[in-house]
Amino acid sequence: MNYKKYYQRFLAAHPDTQHYACHSHHYWPDVTRDAMLQYWDDTAALVDDKWHMMFGQKVPRVQQLIADVLNIKQPQQLVFAPNTHELLFRLLSCFDWSAGFKVLTTDSEFHSFSRQINRLMEDPRVQVVKVPTEPFATFSQRFIDAATALQPDLVFFSQVFFNSGLVVADLNGLVTQLEQQCQATIAIDGYHGFMALPTDLCALEGRVFYLAGAYKYAQGGEGCCFMLVPPDNAFRPVYTGWFAEFGALAGVKSQQVGYAADGYQFAGATMDLTALYRLQAVLELFAADGLTVSAIHQHVQQIQQTFLHELDALQHPWLNRTHLLAEDLAVHGHFFTFRGPDAAAVADLSALLKQNRIETDYRGDRLRFGFALYHQVADINLSCLTKAQS
Repeated sequence: MNYKKYYQRFLAAHPDTQHYACHSHHYWPDVTRDAMLQYWDDTAALVDDKWHMMFGQKVPRVQQLIADVLNIKQPQQLVFAPNTHELLFRLLSCFDWSAGFKVLTTDSEFHSFSRQINRLMEDPRVQVVKVPTEPFATFSQRFIDAATALQPDLVFFSQVFFNSGLVVADLNGLVTQLEQQCQATIAIDGYHGFMALPTDLCALEGRVFYLAGAYKYAQGGEGCCFMLVPPDNAFRPVYTGWFAEFGALAGVKSQQVGYAADGYQFAGATMDLTALYRLQAVLELFAADGLTVSAIHQHVQQIQQTFLHELDALQHPWLNRTHLLAEDLAVHGHFFTFRGPDAAAVADLSALLKQNRIETDYRGDRLRFGFALYHQVADINLSCLTKAQS
């Protein structure tokens, strides 16, 4: 099926372009433009009263749409923020760093976490163990062994690792084994999984924090991220804001800082909710058309297979199947990561592709190609690689 109908404005703005950077910045469906205008109109009509409408109608609606995708039963445990870093730091602020804070993670987490945790490591009271994701075949066991040895306060890992495409296929299995080995709080970065891989969190609800957002495969653009919060936890985030007490603003204040009794316990402060409107528009569009995450995933897998066959025929020295980091396409993210000879070679090839209107991105010696609904098999053309070799 041709899904380009959803993206006519973005496609018209980039004619004759093969956009393989959707894992970084996904094209937005046309409905998101109308959603942004609706936010303006609602703001003009309601002014300050819009917050009551937002929290009374819009937030619950988007919570439910996300809950439907992830098969969770308590949508009120979802909290929104402009970015995952804000939510992450709010979670980190719940721990007493001065008492000694132990974190288990990997060497392949996105910058929102890795940069922040590297900064915290400058405090000698913070101990961080980073388990290498490679070799992938032994990652899960090595991660569990590290949890047993460290007995961490916090475990943080990705559902899909951003620098390889490797998927933790059995989230429930890994979490269960971690729970058997330690008493840690477990948080999962699901950004490259949400709306890309069929994800059922029913068995993990109430056991983990799960973070994701709209910028990538949810296709709503930047500015709307969310975290699933286990209910009845005892956390009191130091990094807090007035949204976390929105329902009690008119009440008499005490010296004791109160928190919402649901996921908004981890809420911050004023944010531009335009992105929430965009995300709602996309999720409602796909729900109305019966477009499931499974169908999206199947479409992308077909494009990925065709892309690899195209590469096979071109026989590039290193941009080929043997240099694909995560090889099992059955458990693979929606982007390919190829390891080049070095960072310079990768940057040069990415620049060459861009000159030929093929958009990619890279991290060090790794070149990434992402795939989306707006790709069709007939669109794939990498002939410029042959010309570059001749």
